Amino acid sequence: MSTKNFNAHSFHIPVMGIGFTIDSPIKVAAYGISSTLSLVDDVLMEKLRAFYSEKWNLPYEAITNKVEDSRAKRITAYLNIVDQIVKQKFEQLKQSVAEKGGEFEKYINMLPDYAEIKKQFNSFIDNNKTIDDLKNWANTHLQMGSIDVNIMTKLDKENKFNNEKLPVIYNDAHAALRGFANSNLHSSIVLSAGMNPRLYAYFEQLDNFFPDQNGNLEKKVILKISDYRSALIQGKFLAKKGIWISEYRVESGLNCGGHAFGNDASLMGPILEEFKQNKQELINAIHQVYIAALAEKNKFVTAEPLPVKFTAQGGVGTAEEHQFLLEKYELDSIGWGTPFLLVPEATTVDNETLDLLCKAKENDLYLSSISPLGVPFNSLKGNTKDAERLEWIAKGRPGSSCPREFAKLNNDFTEEVICTASRQYQNLKLQALQSQNLPTEELEDANDLAMQKTCLCVGLGTSALLVNGLSTRTEGPGVAVCPGPNMAYYSKIVSLQTMCNHIYGKENLVDNPNRPHVFLKELELNLDYYHNQLKSYLAKPTDAMKKQLNNMAKNLESGIRYYMELFHNQPNIINQLATYKITTLTNG
Repeated sequence: MSTKNFNAHSFHIPVMGIGFTIDSPIKVAAYGISSTLSLVDDVLMEKLRAFYSEKWNLPYEAITNKVEDSRAKRITAYLNIVDQIVKQKFEQLKQSVAEKGGEFEKYINMLPDYAEIKKQFNSFIDNNKTIDDLKNWANTHLQMGSIDVNIMTKLDKENKFNNEKLPVIYNDAHAALRGFANSNLHSSIVLSAGMNPRLYAYFEQLDNFFPDQNGNLEKKVILKISDYRSALIQGKFLAKKGIWISEYRVESGLNCGGHAFGNDASLMGPILEEFKQNKQELINAIHQVYIAALAEKNKFVTAEPLPVKFTAQGGVGTAEEHQFLLEKYELDSIGWGTPFLLVPEATTVDNETLDLLCKAKENDLYLSSISPLGVPFNSLKGNTKDAERLEWIAKGRPGSSCPREFAKLNNDFTEEVICTASRQYQNLKLQALQSQNLPTEELEDANDLAMQKTCLCVGLGTSALLVNGLSTRTEGPGVAVCPGPNMAYYSKIVSLQTMCNHIYGKENLVDNPNRPHVFLKELELNLDYYHNQLKSYLAKPTDAMKKQLNNMAKNLESGIRYYMELFHNQPNIINQLATYKITTLTNG
């Protein structure tokens, strides 16, 4: 077993939806487990702040829409109360060292045997120390998990106050970033779903992202990327602003939950290999840009590169895969997302959705067109938000009332941007389609595609309201859920201890013996995506799409060759790889 990782755990819980991990740090951080919550919905955060204030007997004063900069202030206030509760729980945990079956014992039991903290604890116990000695040891050695936050960089809608357009710094993503920067957290912000140069430039105005006189960062940046090139481009862009990337978080484009990105069919194995081979080159190249920017800004210049982590996530499902990725690609942590949807001690999922997730098979998990962002979205058949959407359509009132407005990005029919999942947009779209005199079948398909868009701003957060017994009068009770394909191989609700045991090889929760290796599953998903794109091209060919498909085929073929070499001594995988066929385009 590798002992490279000195954190409490060698896994982290990535952001899931808007509400599924919104309070995960309160649940798991005291046990040394890092998790990430979404900063999309400040209204949801305000409701949960009121809920947790009452539950923990903490003072609460509402932050209404009438308060200037209310979005940023709500986010700051929520993050501060999460931080306060986690620290309180952590202190209580450390005081429970003498309790049989207490929180301290739970902390230790969930650790992998190779964790440095667990080794030190076992050595300490072997020396027969007193309870007071143990309390002192716990105070010195136990670590909390990180309370990280996530921003989808492109969800950066402009805002108004008293009907007047506000400056750029009050845009949704800008305000969320400021909310995090002003909080008490000493943690990281995950930048996901691509580059937003205007948002990235705003980092320069936030002093706590720059190193102090000891070279320490109060607030850190995690860059979620799909390939090495993106890491280099975005890393240098931010470095020119004097912002250091403390972690490069590689996520599979298709073998993940939530929004999916087929892109150029680059595969996880070759991508991680490229990072492994070039990580020091990446760090050095960005450090040179970084120190030049710090010097120009008269900031403290770090002679040596600041610490950098390399992590990966997307479809990992067994202890063997977990350890393989850690060791083969020299990673610092592995993200486990989808399986944790079945762990109520870690995530916030309502009972009806939990039941659907437990019963989900491969055919129930699909890549949908429901996202108003126009990006393929992993979804689950039969979810209650879909049922709600179909009910509205049946009543002749398709679309959402758009209570949150975070995804207002379209101005096809209106001067001001609106959301494609909104009732306003869908009515205008259906009218426009009707006026085009399309053939009946084509019109029906176009209408269906338009009405597939669903209100994810609300649907992905409602579960947190339902679980905590809060009103859903504005939002409605429908829950949209976004598991990755990996959900098909898990079928029961489990405890946090049991899931940790599974990750570290002490138990096995995968009940399907035919589950493919994480790399093969991702390859299959990419092959399916490629052939669907090929069908679209053959129906309506363009030179640009042809070029894209040829590039995808090239990446798939080179990826298969890489896996043939990687798994050369595993005949089952080799035989499976030999069956994959790629239909390529000719140059004629």
